[in-house]
Amino acid sequence: MKRSMWVAVVYTVSLAILLSLGGTAAAQSAKAEGLITGRSGDTMTIRTADSSSVVVVLTDSTQVAQIQGAFKARRKQMSMAALIPGLQVKVEGSYNPQNQLVAKSVAFKGNDLEDAQMIQAGLQPAKEQIQQSQEELAAQKAALARQQQEMQEQQQQMKAAQEKIDANKAAIEAANKRFGQLDDYNILDEVTVYFANGKVKVDPKYIPQLLELVKKAESINGYVIQVKGYASSVGSASLNQKLSDDRADNVTNILIQQGHVPMTRMLAPGAMGESHQVGSDKTAEGQAENRRVVVRVLQNKGIAGT
Repeated sequence: MKRSMWVAVVYTVSLAILLSLGGTAAAQSAKAEGLITGRSGDTMTIRTADSSSVVVVLTDSTQVAQIQGAFKARRKQMSMAALIPGLQVKVEGSYNPQNQLVAKSVAFKGNDLEDAQMIQAGLQPAKEQIQQSQEELAAQKAALARQQQEMQEQQQQMKAAQEKIDANKAAIEAANKRFGQLDDYNILDEVTVYFANGKVKVDPKYIPQLLELVKKAESINGYVIQVKGYASSVGSASLNQKLSDDRADNVTNILIQQGHVPMTRMLAPGAMGESHQVGSDKTAEGQAENRRVVVRVLQNKGIAGT
């Protein structure tokens, strides 16, 4: 009898330990997938498929990778600067007492980063949204054409089809507006760096201005720094795109290496090419104005309370 009771006690205690360990492991491991809707210093917010928001904490040990290849088998290590609003990500980590997901790893697929950068630049919405909307419009227009050829008496059906087309156009406009609002920041400071024709090296006279910008930014709660490079429209578009990219990278390197700006405070540099011309390329003065890099200190409007 005593032996049976001892066995029962041991079994009960062992089961309790196993359940406790299982519950702890479950609490420690978590996953989330969604669209980055904001970056604020060391944190970012993602919106999941059910429209809920998750605050993700980035640390120095967070691994960021891009999944590549036809079978999604290759992983390319990336900088945290790649985590920009508009990027679809998968996050693995654990929740802290503040119900924030502390990221152990963040991954994203294929060309999603390029799509997010295009959203940031304001050049186009996400490529998948465009393609899907165009396919839906084409299907609706084909249906309308068939109805018009069949019978004039089907006016009511034609009206319904037209209403679907109008609704689809409204959906496209709503998507464009939503993506345009992802970069929801206040601009608190700005420095413009100008370049000689065909040059990408930063003139040393701008370095004190950049370092002063960094110094001011450090006093701002949740600041991030945005760097966008531009070129004049003189020459080929492909060459100007590369010039704007190299100029933005060189300015970014100064901010990081000499200004000691943490990577978690930097948005991915934007290569804007010939877009957003501020001067006329018909004059030498206008061309000089267009060969530039614009550096801005941003603060999320949610933090600023605006």
